[in-house]
Amino acid sequence: MRNILTILILLSLIFSIGGCVITIPQAPISPSTSSTSTTDQSPPVPIDPNWAPNIQQDKSVQLLPSIADVVEKVFPSVVAINTETVALDLFSGPQTQKGAGSGWIIDKDGIVVTNNHVVQGAEKVVIEMFDGRTFQVGTERVYRDPLTDLAVIKIDATNLPAATIGDSTRLRVGDWVIALGNPLGKGLRAKEGTISGLNVALLVDEGQTLDDLIETSAAINPGNSGGPLVNLAGQVIGITSAKMAAVGVEGLGYAISIKTAIPIIEQLIKSGQVIRPYLGIASETVDQYLAATYRLPVNTGVVVYYVGPGSPADKAGLREYDVITHFNGKEITTKEDLLEAIHSSNIGEDVAITFVRGNSTKTTSVHLTKSPAPK
Repeated sequence: MRNILTILILLSLIFSIGGCVITIPQAPISPSTSSTSTTDQSPPVPIDPNWAPNIQQDKSVQLLPSIADVVEKVFPSVVAINTETVALDLFSGPQTQKGAGSGWIIDKDGIVVTNNHVVQGAEKVVIEMFDGRTFQVGTERVYRDPLTDLAVIKIDATNLPAATIGDSTRLRVGDWVIALGNPLGKGLRAKEGTISGLNVALLVDEGQTLDDLIETSAAINPGNSGGPLVNLAGQVIGITSAKMAAVGVEGLGYAISIKTAIPIIEQLIKSGQVIRPYLGIASETVDQYLAATYRLPVNTGVVVYYVGPGSPADKAGLREYDVITHFNGKEITTKEDLLEAIHSSNIGEDVAITFVRGNSTKTTSVHLTKSPAPK
């Protein structure tokens, strides 16, 4: 008995030290009991045994021309514009503010195109050429059209490298373009992009909507305003504007199409101003707030809040708080409607304006004159 007990103790110590694991053999699983057997499945039916990818090698496809070549061609026609404007500060008095913009040479005898907002109110305008030459320009040689945000500057220079003008009516969405200018006043730069939209209309200011704009992915920054937007042939097809790019969108820039710009530029060069029919009022679209605040008799139309002394509107008897509802028989609901109606008329034309004053609806005849020069 003692020997048997000793043997059991020794066996227990051997198993604990060796960590032996006794594995119980399992019977093999019969193929007939497997749940994943596929011996009874048929092979898949092919869609098309003869199919091959449609890979084409078109040797007529050409690479884009070098943007560097385009930039090198156009850069001599691009100018930087630096301005100084005097602003009144309530506490410090008159303060000089500096600004920067861009422009481009449209005529070899010293005619430069830019945006109106680049030079508006400036008392000092300096044009810096690509070759480093600078020209200071008197304000009397700056010709502006605020309505289209365009301006022309005349400098005393000849034999300048004028840019080539292209045809913006042939543009397509997806075309490559290059914006050149003086972004942030850091000197001439170029930025490529594509056209993302054509014939775009954009409200850029109170009562000012620009039409036939080119929308582009090319970056437009402050200082780019007035610079050229060119195609890959180096032809100017638009005039960029950071003012429009800052309206409230990201990743999109805007340019005035050259088709729209050229007639304005031509008038500025030939006449010194753009001559349009002139009514002589300041107005605002009537809404519920204005109607309630000023106790207007109607809640639609255009309310007059200023009549220029001696203007056609003044001579026709229009007064402050009159609400214009029709212009030559056309219904007027916004001030943009009124502006469009005026600009669609002719200088010297007599037009019928219907307005509401108090409880009365009246019609008067207005003799439109030519617009005065911008101040």
